[in-house]
Amino acid sequence: GGERAAVGAAEPFRTRRLDVPGLGEGAAGRRSRARSAHGRTTGARRPRGTLAALHLSATVRAAAPHQLARGRRGPGLLVRRDDLREAVREGREGNLVLFVVDASGSMAARKRMSAIKGAVLSLLLDAYQRRDKVGLITFRGTDAELALPPTSSVDTAAARLERLPTGGRTPLAAGLLKAREVLRVERLRDPARRPLLVVVTDGRATEARRSGGPTPVERAGRAARMLAGDGVASVVVDCESGPVRLGLAGALARELRGTPVTLDELRADSVTALVRDVRTVSNPRRAA
Repeated sequence: GGERAAVGAAEPFRTRRLDVPGLGEGAAGRRSRARSAHGRTTGARRPRGTLAALHLSATVRAAAPHQLARGRRGPGLLVRRDDLREAVREGREGNLVLFVVDASGSMAARKRMSAIKGAVLSLLLDAYQRRDKVGLITFRGTDAELALPPTSSVDTAAARLERLPTGGRTPLAAGLLKAREVLRVERLRDPARRPLLVVVTDGRATEARRSGGPTPVERAGRAARMLAGDGVASVVVDCESGPVRLGLAGALARELRGTPVTLDELRADSVTALVRDVRTVSNPRRAA
């Protein structure tokens, strides 16, 4: 269908926390697990460069077996540089939460789009509280648009979301490829900040097709597998509604090797909310 005017967002709600799996080393925040200069001590390791914080008991255990060989006579402990262990501490980091929002005609029903905007607004508020950076990509018609480059200004993201019109075809592949491009640039700019991709869609893919070329669904699947190969943690918010469900958003999540959630499952107080981590693909080229 043609373009439709923007509709307002439904009332925001408290969302469940969506984590990036593994252990990061990004800026302090309140989302995903990360090594930190502060936080609880979880272990010890040999210092990497300057000793940050001495782990006393681990240092004693490392030095103790060598006291006789070192000729210790009397009280005290002979400690050498190789015995030193530093504390490994774990806290939380902020992430880059990149939203890819389907604004095509298949999402255009007034009540449906209002609920979708309410869910994204809720996730934006959650990102603000967890000290994340956020970015917003929308796709409809013939292409995808970077509506908001990654920023710490959640207010700006919410304003762009509020003005978002809907209509036209569903270039899902273009949205995913635009996300990959944005994440590539941000990885160079801030390599320690791990991304979380949040795709908000019903999973449909419709666009002009060249004769003999891949279908829109095939192109979207290929783009999703490229993101999975990059090791990007992802969530697909399944916006499909109605009595007949095609399961396309779930299939997209499988291609991304991510986690599908429904709008209801996003609610922290929902009885259907599942306690499950976002799955990701380990990429040996980017292993920390």
